[in-house]
Amino acid sequence: MKKLINRVEDVVKEQMEGLVLSRPELKVSYEPRYMWHEPKQQQVALVSGGGSGHEPLHAGFIGDGMLTGACPGEVFTSPTPDQMYECGQKVDSGEGVLFVIKNYTGDVLNFETAVELLHADGVRVGAVLTDDDVAVKDSLYTAGRRGVAGTVLVEKMVGAAAAQGYDLDKCEVLARRINNNCRSFGVALSACVVPAAGKPSFVLEENEIEFGVGIHGEPGIERRAYDDANTLVDQMFAEIMDNAGYSRTQRIWNRESGDWDEVETKINDFNTDQDYIVLVNGLGATPESELYGVYRRLAQNCEQAGLRIARNLVGNYCTSLNMEGISITLLQADEEMLSLYDAPVNTAAMTWGK
Repeated sequence: MKKLINRVEDVVKEQMEGLVLSRPELKVSYEPRYMWHEPKQQQVALVSGGGSGHEPLHAGFIGDGMLTGACPGEVFTSPTPDQMYECGQKVDSGEGVLFVIKNYTGDVLNFETAVELLHADGVRVGAVLTDDDVAVKDSLYTAGRRGVAGTVLVEKMVGAAAAQGYDLDKCEVLARRINNNCRSFGVALSACVVPAAGKPSFVLEENEIEFGVGIHGEPGIERRAYDDANTLVDQMFAEIMDNAGYSRTQRIWNRESGDWDEVETKINDFNTDQDYIVLVNGLGATPESELYGVYRRLAQNCEQAGLRIARNLVGNYCTSLNMEGISITLLQADEEMLSLYDAPVNTAAMTWGK
């Protein structure tokens, strides 16, 4: 299958080079690999990362009002602890570093190692796990629910908070609260093609969809028949709304003891007559026109359910290479979240405000 690449082994490096050339304010290290922009003094640094193939997540969100740095791994492969550790060292301005980690086993293990190394160096460091995907409890890549497009909203609002002078503790609490009010669900109409494989990661019949798919093409709830866009959006919305709040145990870094605490945290219930931020996210190969068709039906569902859409975001923000499909994210938002969402941002993939 044709891909706009040269050698498979050079894919990630060449894409990093292109991004830096297009955004001269960005800086890059190729060994180990990470990207950053100069941190502002007296401001918490926000760092994320993960396997490449989900662009613009995460490197496309480096800039004022969002991420300070990002660590890209190989395609669908976690970055290594040295990437995260050196990136954290580079961007720390003295106010600490907060890692935003999607809940995939490799990402979690490697970011946790970086947290421990930075702590040993005297850097104030925190970590927040995103696990917004309500499709499955466990998957091929995770223990617990997957971190998907809701991560974009965490990075946007916590980046704004850091720019407004929130300290590390407040940024960490905010990030966890956003994640605990966020739910996502994804569907694939066709599979992605990993460059090293050169063929689709799975095959669907003409009338089939993968319902509850992950951003690496991992399976979801089931493979089911496809009827039409309205029916599909209705089914996705029902899955999101039917997932009641639940508790799970997370490992939270204790900066005082220098150890991980096992803490029970709760995904909150969705309530009617509340404000919501809605993200209709393309998985890489879905025409934007179709995404707006999805948003149309989703807006109707929200109105019927008594959910007020206060803000919306439609486009490709957390992709799976060239997968044709969508994900829907709903975030139950309060006034603080809405204000932070509206705050100025200037990155390659998201720009608004002054």
